[in-house]
Amino acid sequence: MRYVSERCELGEKREGLLAVTIPERQGAFLEFCHIIGGRAVTEFNYRYNDDKQANIFVGVRLQDGQQELDHIVEELRQAGYPVADLSDDEMAKLHIRYMIGGKPLKPLSERLYSFEFPESPGALLNFLTTLGTHWNISLFNYRNHGADYGRVLCGFELEESDLERFSAHLQELGYQYKDENDSPSYKFFLS
Repeated sequence: MRYVSERCELGEKREGLLAVTIPERQGAFLEFCHIIGGRAVTEFNYRYNDDKQANIFVGVRLQDGQQELDHIVEELRQAGYPVADLSDDEMAKLHIRYMIGGKPLKPLSERLYSFEFPESPGALLNFLTTLGTHWNISLFNYRNHGADYGRVLCGFELEESDLERFSAHLQELGYQYKDENDSPSYKFFLS
């Protein structure tokens, strides 16, 4: 059923899939989300790769179909982001959207957390704004599943000395979260 639903969304131009290159620096994710604005993000996948740039895979809910998607692409280009529309790319729809991730190319002082995001426009922007730009996000995976909340997996570059301040930001955020650093799948596939 999920496959059929996803194909309907894409075929009817109610969802657009984009590949976007953003700078690899603190705050770049938040800046990108400000351009997307209050639109509902249906999917977001990212994994740290190198110190200069990050390739992200994002799905956006569309109200006005192709015209709105073209507008989003143009806004991103005007802001200096290289962007490709993958909405009609079969490889992206069938495989790539599920395979983004892996291990970083260099060792990171990374901590992994899972979150329950409320399914409402602006939840991602609220998340990034509340956490601020103090910590680099090294991994981000989100997919809308049609529930009242979305499940998010997020990695942060954190030193031991950052944990207390970071925890205070998590409490302020108010989203349910769990420390996932001892997960066997994280240790095997992502760290």
